Amino acid sequence: MISEPELVGEDGPGSSSDVVSGFDPEQGIGEGGRRRWHGALWGVAGALTASAVWAAAVFGYGIGGDGKPDSRGYRVESDSCAAMQLKELARALGKPESETTTELDGIEHPALHRIRCTVDFPESVLGERGGEDGSGWYMGYRASLTAELHKEADPRPVFEASSTVTDIDGTAVDRVERVPDLGDSAYLLITDDNSMRLNVVEGGAVMMLDLSVWMSYNEGEGEGEDTEEMPDAPEEPEMLAYRGHLISDMRDVMKVLKTG
Repeated sequence: MISEPELVGEDGPGSSSDVVSGFDPEQGIGEGGRRRWHGALWGVAGALTASAVWAAAVFGYGIGGDGKPDSRGYRVESDSCAAMQLKELARALGKPESETTTELDGIEHPALHRIRCTVDFPESVLGERGGEDGSGWYMGYRASLTAELHKEADPRPVFEASSTVTDIDGTAVDRVERVPDLGDSAYLLITDDNSMRLNVVEGGAVMMLDLSVWMSYNEGEGEGEDTEEMPDAPEEPEMLAYRGHLISDMRDVMKVLKTG
């Protein structure tokens, strides 16, 4: 089931452009000529307002007269995973021990370029080990970047729809918040499987940076009747602790994709 949360800051009732100031409905018939001029002036004002809205769409969101989105200087190619440096997350979670992996589901099409990259941070031991056999709970983090460059259709309607749902492929979204001053629009989503996603759209570019955590119990080398019972799993970490790191690294990714 897919539902939409109520977001703070949405325009409410009463904010409609139907409310127009400066018009006097009590003007008499004797001032008909004057009223005709008023109507003409309102017609001009309406045309200017429509032009201003169109200009805002063109210059504010990069949508041209042909309906194609502006790339805003972004480049998304097969080698764009080099943009996934994630310096802030590396400071908090440890420097990745392997290179960023480029997934095989990339797209290079006249209408859409897309790449997806993943990187694993060093795993850590939670609590005390069960013994010299190396048994115990282990935890690790994985980051995933998906970057898309839409060349034919405006991605914003689909972006807004997919960023404000409360259920994604059967996984509940516990929290959705807007992130100001990042691209044209940005949302941070926290899901009940303890992962965090930052979605950003700017012109025809859409970028999604995910951070997820995994936990696993290692039984160790010894197997027998005297093997200790597996201890309870520790509490999962609070993902919001890395909110600032994710946003900062996304800003760096966007800069590199523009200059790459």
